[in-house]
Amino acid sequence: MAAKILLVTGDAAESLEVLYPLQRLREEGYEVHVAAPARKTLRFVVHDFEEGFDTYTEKPGYTWPADLAFSEVEPGQYAGLVIPGGRAPEYLRNDPELRKILKSFFDADKPVAQICHGPLLTAAVGALTGRRVTAYPALELDMQAAGATFQDAEVVVDGALVSSRAWPDHPAWLREFLAVLRSKAPQG
Repeated sequence: MAAKILLVTGDAAESLEVLYPLQRLREEGYEVHVAAPARKTLRFVVHDFEEGFDTYTEKPGYTWPADLAFSEVEPGQYAGLVIPGGRAPEYLRNDPELRKILKSFFDADKPVAQICHGPLLTAAVGALTGRRVTAYPALELDMQAAGATFQDAEVVVDGALVSSRAWPDHPAWLREFLAVLRSKAPQG
């Protein structure tokens, strides 16, 4: 039986940051479940850069069904956790069910992959204190306020926590996350 990976997300998540790890982990033989605030069709977005803009632009992206609501998740069934970015983490960090899930992964020292704005979730449960992380560069001050040492790098591995800045860093992010997963929980 394949090891299970939990991917937590919601509306306005970055399309590539959900779908790339979902498909890449399935390709490696993991069973991946998408969890969200409710079982529904999620609406993702696409972030891109345009000359003259001070920040990224946002356009409608793909849709994808959530397999589980956060309230249905049993964290002990999962070998690892993926936290995509986009705008979803900004509101998801307020969900008490999700905070319980996140805390359980860190308490058990299970592999966690976070990218872009995803670290807003791990910061919300106090899991970044004393850790080295990267995130979308605009979150540097947020990461420092959460007690982390911010590094503007393609990927940062701190124990079982693997973080990256944004979707252009996907190859390094998943390569390192898969290495951590294999060392802690082979895919069976």
